[in-house]
Amino acid sequence: MGDTPSQTPYSVPPVERALKLLHYIGEGQRARNLSTVSRDLGINRTTLIRLIHTLLEHRMIEELGDGGGYRLGAGMVSLGAQAIQGRDIVQICQPILRELCLETGMSAHLGVLDGRDIIYLGREAPNSHLVSNVRTGSRLAAHASSIGRAILAECSETQLRQIFSGDPPQTATDKTPRTIEEIIAQARHDKAEGFAWSQGNFEAGIGSCAAAVFDHTGQVVGGINVSGPEARFAAGPEGRDPALIDAVTSAARRASAALGHTAR
Repeated sequence: MGDTPSQTPYSVPPVERALKLLHYIGEGQRARNLSTVSRDLGINRTTLIRLIHTLLEHRMIEELGDGGGYRLGAGMVSLGAQAIQGRDIVQICQPILRELCLETGMSAHLGVLDGRDIIYLGREAPNSHLVSNVRTGSRLAAHASSIGRAILAECSETQLRQIFSGDPPQTATDKTPRTIEEIIAQARHDKAEGFAWSQGNFEAGIGSCAAAVFDHTGQVVGGINVSGPEARFAAGPEGRDPALIDAVTSAARRASAALGHTAR
């Protein structure tokens, strides 16, 4: 690997070496044997010792007792938390929605759960007359909309019963769940699928596919979908277009990763 990191016009070799060491420790290597670390990273031993002491001083790493090596420190954890807190879901998802819209040629949306409703926070529409009527700020019944279903699929049965306690759920079409038991069954089905698929479930003639977005804690924080003419959603051999499913679930994974989520 060599002691000199790859050079770009603006690279700073000492910083690159420090980052290599942080990644190395962050991946679970305890760096107990400095000769081994020096060989693995291509950093000479003297430079490595200086890096370790500098990172210790700034609390980027911390020493484990009894010669146990090192792990990432409180300073690194704090820095990571600050980075995550500074990332707004709308700012992160808007370019992803744009890519999804271009890829599918359909309207793409971002929504979050608010009580029993979904509030749409982001939207990208193609240059076409076949455009979704949903606008930023629109509210739709969560159990009837694909984004809502993708989010509800990540809720426990107890949470679902709390959300839909009281008045009966609204119905949009004859495909909309009418009872809490039907909502729970729909959520379990969508969870198993890994996405929510709709062919006229919310509005006759309109199809949609949605997937959930997660944050750095693993909590569901929203959903992304595409919607368009129902015929576009029946292009696959099983009545579903696998390319649309892949486009939506991939977009949701990219959004989750940008929010700090690590898939397990």
